[in-house]
Amino acid sequence: MTGQPPLTGIKVLEFAGLAPGPFAGLLLADAGATVVRIDRPASQSDAASPAVDLLTRRKRSIAVNLKDPAGVALIRALAAQADVLIDPYRPGVLEKLRLGPADLCPLSGGRLVYARLTGFRRDGRFAAMAGHDINYLAVSGVLALLGRRGQPPTPPANLLGDFAGGGAVLVQGILMALLARERTGRGQVVEANMVDGVSYLASFARFARGMPIWDRGRGENLVDSGCPWYDAYETKDGRWMAVGALEPHFFAELVKGLGLEGQGWEGQGWEGARRYDRRQWPELRRVLEGVFKTKTRGEWERVFEGTDACCSPIYEYTEMERDARMEGDQRPVVTLRETPCLAVRENAADASHGQGKGVEGGGYVGYVLEPGHGGEEMLKEWLGWSKGDQFDVRNGGFVLKDKAKL
Repeated sequence: MTGQPPLTGIKVLEFAGLAPGPFAGLLLADAGATVVRIDRPASQSDAASPAVDLLTRRKRSIAVNLKDPAGVALIRALAAQADVLIDPYRPGVLEKLRLGPADLCPLSGGRLVYARLTGFRRDGRFAAMAGHDINYLAVSGVLALLGRRGQPPTPPANLLGDFAGGGAVLVQGILMALLARERTGRGQVVEANMVDGVSYLASFARFARGMPIWDRGRGENLVDSGCPWYDAYETKDGRWMAVGALEPHFFAELVKGLGLEGQGWEGQGWEGARRYDRRQWPELRRVLEGVFKTKTRGEWERVFEGTDACCSPIYEYTEMERDARMEGDQRPVVTLRETPCLAVRENAADASHGQGKGVEGGGYVGYVLEPGHGGEEMLKEWLGWSKGDQFDVRNGGFVLKDKAKL
């Protein structure tokens, strides 16, 4: 029998931000937590407001004027009931508002997990500086690894810093703290930053610098586009195939599928094949480029499907959304067989797809969460409060009606 999602009953306050903080909240919400975003009132919104935040699945919002003492009092009341608080701001911002860890953690009897995410290290030389994903990758050493030979370092959009090294790492810290709380009865402050997050993700790359797999410059190594049998190739119809045939038996399957047998590329062992001679790599690349352009992506897909050639089509989201065969249906980040996370795709069938009815758009459409949307219902559920009694709305912001109750 399927049990409730793993984070059922966990209450999360997410201060509004962009990218990594909202992504952390999204991961928690999909696992069953109740996530409430704390927004500015609509009248205070600006170009950097959560109006562009589309990571809002299953969240609700309360709008609070943080310059209004009654608004701050409301947040303090919520923090006393919350399990997790997500702080996406630069160091010191919430302390100035009397909403830092020293202010809020005691209100819950010490059970609050106060999760903080910054870009740069809080104690480093860049701590007081503004930055974005590309800057955090840059100072972590990771950006220098990314890109082709002779080309500038190439940022992978903002996926690696904001989401992998930022939001996802923060959630890992939150889950560790919640697990520790089960043992100690106390929450704690969790501090994550994207510099350390992406640096940790790059552990293998650092270790491999002294090995043949990664001992050369950017774009000259085995898995960074330097090697011709680990790269992307254009097809006859202008689409692309991904090749990752590292091991000899996989490469032999690739050569067979491409019709290149008998040319010496697939010999066994480091001494038995031309492909291990780096001087031959430009020629092999030209051969692969030419062969892949003789067929369409669909034709190559049929050639390699079901084989061990490590050759796969490169799909785009626009086509994956339309074609179920491309495995583009969005699922929870992990499968928990006994207590699945909540479904993303509508009409999910089993634990691997999650539980529940899913969401409109099936993970391909994000929706704006307007400041204050669902806030009154949340206050009723969390605290049993109703508008006009314990709280009110003033100039678009929620406020505690009777501050003395705190």
